[in-house]
Amino acid sequence: MDGMTSRAVTVGFDLDMTLIDSRPGIRATYLALSAETGTYIDADLAVTRLGPPLEVELAHWFPEEALEEVGARYRELYVRHAIEPTRAMPGAREAVDAVRRAGGTAIVVTAKHEPNAKLHLEHLGIEPDAVIGWLWAEAKAEALVEHGAGVYVGDHLGDVRGARAAGALSVAVPTGPCDAEELRAAGADVVLEDLTAFPAWLESYAAG
Repeated sequence: MDGMTSRAVTVGFDLDMTLIDSRPGIRATYLALSAETGTYIDADLAVTRLGPPLEVELAHWFPEEALEEVGARYRELYVRHAIEPTRAMPGAREAVDAVRRAGGTAIVVTAKHEPNAKLHLEHLGIEPDAVIGWLWAEAKAEALVEHGAGVYVGDHLGDVRGARAAGALSVAVPTGPCDAEELRAAGADVVLEDLTAFPAWLESYAAG
């Protein structure tokens, strides 16, 4: 790519089911939490609904007054049960690397507990320039605007909403709970089959 004619861009990425397949680890954590608390959790169902903040899922299984305590315990168990089984999504490392090759900056903006998000990325050797946690849907715009992101890549309708709230181009991948049609209907500007298609798309975009 000709660096004199391309435009550098800051690209934000979602984490769960965009950069990483955390379903095995999250399932294991829910099972551990269920065993410890004696509360039934359908872990197989829970991992089909990834995207929103943890407390949204926990509210299906625990009373409201227990959510803060149970959420804190889940995040403690997560470090032990969820990091090792989690794998990078196809094309994840290459997508982040492509941003740097284009002269841009890659950030991760996620609803996940930020320390656990960083553990995942370190374990998998994915090296963004910044990781910002605890932000979901439109709230993701806070970090995207702060870092000057022109593109946000995600798998969920909430990610599309976050991109639009930030005035960023919404690039969606149907690798999570939302299919391509749903993502387009929510306002995604670009829908790629998965992240393996992202470097070629970015090269074309940056040259435009």
